[in-house]
Amino acid sequence: MYFCTMIQDTIVALATPAGAGAIAVIRLSGSDAIAIATAMFNAVSGKKLNHQATHTVHLGHIKEGTRVVDEVLATIFKNPKSYTGEDVVEFSCHGSNYIQQEIIQLCLKKGARMANPGEFTLRAFINGKMDLSQAEAVADLIASDSQASHQLAIQQMRGGFSSEIKKLREELLNFASLIELELDFAEEDVAFANRDEFQKLITRITQVLKRLIDSFATGNVLKNGIPVAIVGEPNVGKSTLLNALLNEERAIVSDIAGTTRDTIEDELNIGGIAFRFIDTAGIRDTSDTIEGLGIKKTFEKMEQAQVVLFLIAATQLLQDKTATQIEIEKIKNKHPQKTLVMVVNKIDQIQTKQISEVKNIHLPQKTVLIPISAKTGEGVETLKTTLLDFVNTGALRNNDTIVTNSRHYDALLKALEEIVRVQEGIDNNLSSDLMAIDIRQALYHFGEITGQVTNDELLGNIFANFCIGK
Repeated sequence: MYFCTMIQDTIVALATPAGAGAIAVIRLSGSDAIAIATAMFNAVSGKKLNHQATHTVHLGHIKEGTRVVDEVLATIFKNPKSYTGEDVVEFSCHGSNYIQQEIIQLCLKKGARMANPGEFTLRAFINGKMDLSQAEAVADLIASDSQASHQLAIQQMRGGFSSEIKKLREELLNFASLIELELDFAEEDVAFANRDEFQKLITRITQVLKRLIDSFATGNVLKNGIPVAIVGEPNVGKSTLLNALLNEERAIVSDIAGTTRDTIEDELNIGGIAFRFIDTAGIRDTSDTIEGLGIKKTFEKMEQAQVVLFLIAATQLLQDKTATQIEIEKIKNKHPQKTLVMVVNKIDQIQTKQISEVKNIHLPQKTVLIPISAKTGEGVETLKTTLLDFVNTGALRNNDTIVTNSRHYDALLKALEEIVRVQEGIDNNLSSDLMAIDIRQALYHFGEITGQVTNDELLGNIFANFCIGK
């Protein structure tokens, strides 16, 4: 197999981001890692690296012949107590691009080869340091850019999700073994698997799978950011609101109707949760082809958004409350599952006593009204707090398992399909040999998640998305 051959090599890569910096870390991993490092490193103490204990750090110089390349710190991790489960040496050198490349080239000359994307983590998986779902969480952790996505990745990397799946798989495997055993004694009509206990297990597995599958909707938006569409007629202040939320001049603001003709997107972290705000073209009848395309995109973004902020000017609302109510109800009827926030903007243009009148407008159920002035900033913080309240972070606070990976989600759906078939088999008193087929398929899909069932193509697809050096 390709991977079996590949892990015999000693690999090297830059483990810190490319570019100049104060320091850089160059990582070696493999059976010859310590020997290669010893051949190019002269410790200040005069001691050889290959004679030093694991998890020790040594000051010295990288040399090519008599030429000193850099003064570095060399850290040794001996197998199996390392990230990859192999011998690992890390050089912490000065962050010059030239120095980084000189050290890497010297490692290559001594017998190492350049690591492929994610190859250090792949070796950790192959050597049993982590399962496949934990390995995938490493990439999510590196990519996390909010408290929520970071916490989700940490939970998965610690193995909470894996442990839950492994436990269910082991219990199901035990019953599968007993049912398979029954097939060997089919003529004697012997039952080794307690059917009542088996039914309890199938019920529990079904409940857990449904809970994990349902969690994907929350996990996916928390991981990738919650999309929020800002919609409304031209000149109600959509672009001004985007600028106020981001606290920068991100969108062009003009009194001319139809200024925004394409969507403008930017991300804001509110309370540790990433929100992706989408400023859209104003909705109106127009003969302008370009503006018409922008309005078409507005409706597309409304479909994709998790939350819709419908903006209306306070003066416009007070002039015709009925028309506003009809418009809000039309949006809510078209998108009944979406969180809808009616944002009444430009309250700086009405009298203070009229704000109460604005708040008393009749709204559809599960629709929130927030009066603001995007121009002065009044009410913008309230809007941010309201958006944060919409996010169900209870599962995060309770450290519940939340599925964020689409591959895991797909495997869970397939496992549930097989478990449903097993349940139907129990209900219809199917023979053991027919139920065994569905149980084996369910076990296969469980194994896909943790890596107990895998192949080179799957591993290649997963680890190709990692950064080199991890």
